[in-house]
Amino acid sequence: MSGAQRLDWVSRPVSSLQGDVVVPGDKSVSHRSMMLSAIAEGTSHIRGFLEGEDTRATAAVLSQLGVSIEAPSAGERIVHGVGLHGLRGSDKSLDCGNAGTGMRLLTGLLAGQSFDSTLIGDESLSKRPMRRVTDPLAKMGAQIDSQDGLPPLRVRGGRALHGIRYELPVASAQVKSALLLAGLYAEGSTEVIEPHPTRDYTERMLAAFGWPIVFSPGHAKLEGGHRLCATDVVVPADFSSAAFFLVAASIVPGSTLRLPAVGLNPRRTGLLEALQLMGADIHVENRSESGGEAVGDLVVRYAPLHGIELPEALVPDMIDEFPALFIAAAVAKGRTVIRGAAELRVKESDRIATMAAGMRALGVRIEETPDGAIIDGGSIGTGTVESHGDHRIAMSFAAAGLVAEGEVTIRDCANVATSFPGFLELANGCGFALSTTG
Repeated sequence: MSGAQRLDWVSRPVSSLQGDVVVPGDKSVSHRSMMLSAIAEGTSHIRGFLEGEDTRATAAVLSQLGVSIEAPSAGERIVHGVGLHGLRGSDKSLDCGNAGTGMRLLTGLLAGQSFDSTLIGDESLSKRPMRRVTDPLAKMGAQIDSQDGLPPLRVRGGRALHGIRYELPVASAQVKSALLLAGLYAEGSTEVIEPHPTRDYTERMLAAFGWPIVFSPGHAKLEGGHRLCATDVVVPADFSSAAFFLVAASIVPGSTLRLPAVGLNPRRTGLLEALQLMGADIHVENRSESGGEAVGDLVVRYAPLHGIELPEALVPDMIDEFPALFIAAAVAKGRTVIRGAAELRVKESDRIATMAAGMRALGVRIEETPDGAIIDGGSIGTGTVESHGDHRIAMSFAAAGLVAEGEVTIRDCANVATSFPGFLELANGCGFALSTTG
């Protein structure tokens, strides 16, 4: 990131957090609703769409491929679907920005098209591994060229795809979704088996758009050759965005926050269970369902936390929330042991190494392991941490600063806009003391 773009934060201790916090729409659902609406027949209306850089990048790519998308107001999109075979090729590269979800899912979608496409990303995305998607797609008949497994990805068109039965070596909703999207264009059935169940947003949304699909935790199967019918989608508030406020209110004495209409997909809420195991006071009110997704209001109050040995069964259901959990563990009484989370090493940054380095800089006792960490809770000191441009790292250390012994300076926070536009204003609105520098 160039000096002109660099943005640093300073987070300071506060007395309590109070109020209602309306977090942005779910990023995962926003990506998928845009893609399925684009290749559906008819016009779909999306409400609650995340106005983040990642999701806007996906929308821009689809526009480049010939899809007409209107944005009548913030968080609203009207998508005029072109049907399964209506996308048009582009002579220019398709820029996914920082969106790993966007690139991986689009790779599956584009594998079944008649035209060639080149997917590119920013500096961070260009370092993220893509073989876990391109290798199984190749088994389906796709031809995808990469830079030794890294972007840019050149997706060759005109390949006849065939369904496969694929057992994922590592549980990943993104890889599963890419294969299912390719399976829409494949002859025969595409079946994905996971070692642990992951988020089933794609499966639920395919069903909502009328595609016959059979799925259960850890398993999904569909046949090619059907069609998607336009539907209206209401995107729930993003649980991953809510995570930072759940942790913050849990660790700042005297706090009470309400987060309305948060998505509570059971494959997404591992952090909720983990925090409750640590003694957090979090309750769900006003449960309902929207577009096949469970939603509810989360009410969180301060409670003393204690360390736990995190059950490995929760790991796939909270993979994006680990940076926030690390902060909760740093404050909790006793030791927290995290295992089975090697996936964290190939996110926007190596999140285990980045969190460990930052926590050590603040005086927290943490031992890094190949697939997790051992954290001895206590107090958080003062100092400067590097986010390495990782939005979730930055927001997690913003929460840490609330209970630190002094100021916590967080370097390189501009990428927060990829997933959580308006974070600074929303956080300060409920009591954070967060300012920008640089």
